Formats: sequence, C-alpha cells, structure tokens
Amino acid sequence: MKTLYALLFILSCGITFAQTEISGTVVDQKNRPLAGANLFIDGTYDGATTDENGKFSFTTTEIGSKKLVITMITYEDFSQVIDVAICKNKTFVLRESVNTLDTVIITAGTFDSGEKARVSVLKPLDIVTTAGSNGNIVAALQTLPGTQTVGEDGRLFVRGGEADETQTFVDGIRVAQPYGATTGNLPTRGRFSPFLFSGISFSTGGYSAEYGEALSSVLLLNTVDEATEEKTDVSLMTVGLGLANTQKWGNNSLTFNTAYVDLAPYQKLIPQNVSWNKPFRSLSGEAVYRHSFSNGIFKLYAAFDASEFDINQESINEPILSRVKLSNNNFYLNASYKANLGNQWKLFTGMAYGYSQNDISIYNGKLFNVENSNHFKVKVNKALTERIKITFGGDYFITKFDEYFKQAVDLSRYDYGYDANIAAAYVETDIFFSRKLGLKVGARVSNNEYLKETILTPRLSMGYKVSPAGQLSLAYGMFTQAPRQEYLKFANYLSSEKANHYILNYLYYKEGKTFRAEVYYKKYGALVKYDDAAPNFSTNFNNNGDGYAKGIDILWRDNKSVKNLEYWISYSYIDTQRDYKNYPTEATPSFVANQSLAIVGKWWIDKWKSQLSVTNSFSTGRPYNNPNESTYLGSKTKGYNNLSLSWAYLISQQKILYFSASNVLATQNVYGYEYANTANTNGLYDRRAIRPTADQFFFIGFFWTISDNKSDNQLKNL
Repeated sequence: MKTLYALLFILSCGITFAQTEISGTVVDQKNRPLAGANLFIDGTYDGATTDENGKFSFTTTEIGSKKLVITMITYEDFSQVIDVAICKNKTFVLRESVNTLDTVIITAGTFDSGEKARVSVLKPLDIVTTAGSNGNIVAALQTLPGTQTVGEDGRLFVRGGEADETQTFVDGIRVAQPYGATTGNLPTRGRFSPFLFSGISFSTGGYSAEYGEALSSVLLLNTVDEATEEKTDVSLMTVGLGLANTQKWGNNSLTFNTAYVDLAPYQKLIPQNVSWNKPFRSLSGEAVYRHSFSNGIFKLYAAFDASEFDINQESINEPILSRVKLSNNNFYLNASYKANLGNQWKLFTGMAYGYSQNDISIYNGKLFNVENSNHFKVKVNKALTERIKITFGGDYFITKFDEYFKQAVDLSRYDYGYDANIAAAYVETDIFFSRKLGLKVGARVSNNEYLKETILTPRLSMGYKVSPAGQLSLAYGMFTQAPRQEYLKFANYLSSEKANHYILNYLYYKEGKTFRAEVYYKKYGALVKYDDAAPNFSTNFNNNGDGYAKGIDILWRDNKSVKNLEYWISYSYIDTQRDYKNYPTEATPSFVANQSLAIVGKWWIDKWKSQLSVTNSFSTGRPYNNPNESTYLGSKTKGYNNLSLSWAYLISQQKILYFSASNVLATQNVYGYEYANTANTNGLYDRRAIRPTADQFFFIGFFWTISDNKSDNQLKNL
C-alpha cells in the first residue's frame, strides 16, 4: 500500500510540474486595457478572461507551438501561434470590428429607408401616410430636402436637375419609363404603388459606381423579399377600386395588386381649371413572385398600366381650345436572382424589359411612338477581409425608339427614331480603417454605341464618426448621361452630358432623432443646346452648354420627444444657373425655386383610433421669362404654398376609413406664365397664368383587409 501511495504522489507531482503558465495583457489599438476578453488555446479548454486591467493568466499542459485565440464583442477575432514555454507577460492588441451597428456609414447624398437601412430618414410607411402624397412615391419624396415641387409636371426634380436626370431602379434593375404618360402642364405620377416595396434608397447626388446614366439622382426601390402572411386587401375609393392578394406555399409566395381609376365621377363634383372631354382613367396592376432557395432568392416582378384621357388645352396664341387625346400602354418585367456562393462570395444577376406605347391626337395631326428597352445586369461582391469588400459587375442597356407624326391637313408622315446600346462595367471597393473611418472608391466605364463614345467616370466617398451619434461624410463623383429622347431621335452626333458632384454631409442620429445637413456643388458640362423654339428635324444641336448648382439641404426628424407623434422639417436653399436648350444666356431654369420648406407631422390618437397627418409645403417663386422685360428669365412667380391634411380612422382592426384633402387653404398657386408671340396694340405681350388643373384635391376611401390573424390592416398603405 505504501508503494502505491508513493507512486501516486510521484505521478501527481509530475503532472503539476508539466503545467506551464501563460500570462499577459490585452489592449486596444490605443493601448487601453480591455476587460472581458476571452482567451484559449485552440483545441483545448485551457484559457481565461481578462480582468479590469486587461490582464490574464492561466496554466496549460500543452507544449511547443500552439494557436492562442482571443475573442471579444465589437472587436475582431484574434489568433497567433505562440511558444507555450515562453509566453509570459505578453501584450496582445485587438482591432475594433467594423461589423457593428455603431460603425461609420457613408451617407453623403443618400437617403435610405427600410429594415435593411442602418439609419432610416424616410420610412416606407411614410410614402402612404404622409398627407398630400396620396400613395405617390414621388410626392412623399418631395418632402425631403434637395427636391423641387414642380406641380405642372409631377416628376422628381433634384438639386437643379431636370426630371429625366433621375433614374429609377427596381431591385437594382433600371425602369426606362417610371412615370405615367401626360401632356403639357398636366402633372403625372409614378407608375409604382408602394404596396410591394420594403425599402427605398434615394440619392440626391454622389451615388455608387454600380449605377450610371443619371446626371443628378438615382431612386432605388426594393421589393419585399418574403411575404409575411396570406391576405386580401379591398379598396373602395372616390377615384376608383383596388384589390390585392398574397398567397404562400412552401418556399414560394405571390403578391399582386390591381387598381381601376376613373376621375370622371369625381370631377363632376369638384370644379376643374381645365376642360375635359374624357377625364383620366386607367387600369393598372403589379405582381411579384418569390422563390427562396437555401442560399438565395429569385424574384419576378411585373407591372402594367393602360391609361387614357381627352382634354381641351388653352393657349394664349390660339383663338380656340386645342384638343389633345392620349392613350398609353405600358408594361415592365423584372427578374432577379441573388445568392450566397460561399467563402464570402455573393452574386446578383437580373434583367428587365420595358414597353411603352403612346397614341396622341393633337390639333394638327397624330403622334405615335413605341419604346422597347432592356437592361441586363450582373454583380459580384466578396468580403476579402472584415474590413475590405470588393464589388464588380456590368450592365448592358438596349433602347429602341420609333416615332412618327402624321399631319392632319395633307396626311404626310414623318418617321424617325433611334437604336441605342450601352455597355458598362464597374469596380468598387469598401475599406474600413476602423469603426470611425470608412472609404468607398470606384470607377465606371461605359460605351455608347449610338453616340460612338467611351467614358470613364471615377467615384469616391468616405465617412468619419466624430462622436458616438454623429458623423461626417464626403463624396465626389463624375456622372454622365446620354441626351434626352427628344434630342436623340433627331441627332446621333451628340455626346453625353456631364456633371461633377462635390458633397459634404453631417448626420446625427440618436434615440429616434435625426439631424442631417448637407452642402453640395455640381458643375455641369457638355449640356445640349439647340437653335429652334423646339427640337425638330432641322434643328442644329451641340454640346456647348454648361452650368452649376450649389446649395444646402437640412432635415430634422423626431419620433421620440412626444408620445405617438413623429414629425420632420426639411429646408433647401439652391443657387443654380444653366446655359442649355435654346437659352440665350446663363439663367436659373424655370422649374427651380431658390428656397423650399416642408413640415410633416403624424399623430396617432388612441382614444379616437385615428392617425392624423399634416403636411405644409412652401417654396419661393420660380423664374419665368417676361418678354416685356429685358432680362431673360428675370421675373418670378409668387411663392407656392400647399397645406394638406389626412385622417385615417380604424372602424375595426381590419377596416379603415380614410379622408385626405390637399391645399385645404385653397391657395391660388401659379406655376408660371405663357406669353403671346406678338405684342398687343400697346406694344406689350399679353399673358395667361399656368395653374393647377384643380386648386384642391379631396379623397375618401374605405380599406378592408381579410387575413387569418385578424390584426393586419392597410394603414401602412394609406
């Protein structure tokens, strides 16, 4: 027995003597001790946790070279091969992880929304609950700084740029015809309902190299990735009817909505400022099919729109009203696939097809055109490290436009159009030096076969956190865009128009409060000029135009200070001039107001089961050209003001009664003036005001949701 005890004693002493102590300190890059870091020898249970001074020590029976692993929340995982025998009082430095919520984000020139946005300045819900928007994505965006309210047009005008300088993309694929068809001084609206979209990214400048052919702005709409439940939505409105349905089975889901709009009954009750033979009516619909794979998702999106109207338009230069009859058919198809390929590789690919047909009868003849457009896209990105990500890809755009005009008198016909193919490739790298400093650098090269040109455009942006809640961002980029359709159909010898953007942005976000201020400067070059009153067959075009735009945009949003109340205030100041089109000199374009202010508030009242919303939009006067004065575009209209209200009342959880009214103060807004071509007997040119088609718009709707959970409703879609 004594022999056995002696043997056990010798063995235990041998084990004790075989243990080796490992010790040291864990610090950050500023040599500050890190408490709570976990250390262990890879493949063993030997390890420890650092104390409040960042120090640690533990013993191990391992010998030789082993891998020491250190992990800590908000820091990058660390590993190093050590010699166990001599690893004492060593110092190990951890780097902050950039995959955390408080990492800098580059925000210069871009507003993001949706569940994937780190900072949502405008939520998808705002598109439909903002008074005055009436479910129109563009109208809701016009409450943000950097946009212009151009009531006689209805499209997006951004920072001194015309509406066609903003491109729209659905799930990363371009929409060639994003707006409904219209005629002079009749506002249009976007074709897309917010019903199917979960997120929006709206760039007012300085956008990524992934996108091109946009001189001023990019609007990205992202469809819902996954349907939450099966349901049916019914809409009964003073302007029409709507129906939507969602179905789910296995890894598949299908959502569609359709709407019929007819303004004839409404316009019989509400006075109009124009003479309608047949008020606007349309039948439209959208659908998105989704199939989820283990490593990706396929989406198929389709939208159609058939609309028509017949109107008598007034002109001071015509003794009688001019009749315009328009019929438009539009179809858009978008298919996309994105997948995780493994080893940090990701793939996105997609294609889109757009078709638009306009049949327009006017007083002196018939205008008919058809546009077919395609977009093919592939994008690949890979995280090389936690701090470096590279993205590269390519686009191919095909546009075929055909138009003819047939004169009413002698039936002579003029045919014209163009085929334009654009191939583009880009590469972009995101580099995070730390949680506080990030950089995005890239370039895009494009070749326009129709214009016979190849252009390289660089992009650069960066962000720096100046405090836990505040950060600065900078952006620079060169942007190009082929001339507009009304020029290309007559001339193939033009070059792309150009703009250089310089942006400085400050963003503060904390506990539901957002402050955003941005200053910018844009320099335009190679703008198209021509020598006629309007472009035609014999017009001489050139790229000798130029211009600039500079200003400041400010936004404050708060949904925390007052219970159930959220509001935002946006302000814009812009100084811009252009020498383009048939301008005789550089001047501020007629669609630009130097100052704009929007105040939006939404208040949920539990006792009333209601949401009240108010929007007040104001802008200073816009320039117009008065031939009775010597200065070109030297006169200005009076200021624009529009106060809109809405009230959503929950009859029951799934039934909503909705009221809205635009311009409740009946402000007599004037968009500009049309002058006579010849002077009167007093040597002065007479004029008429260009005003809204109606001073006010009233809307009443009943919305009913049918679903198994009995709680979902259409409040988010109002």
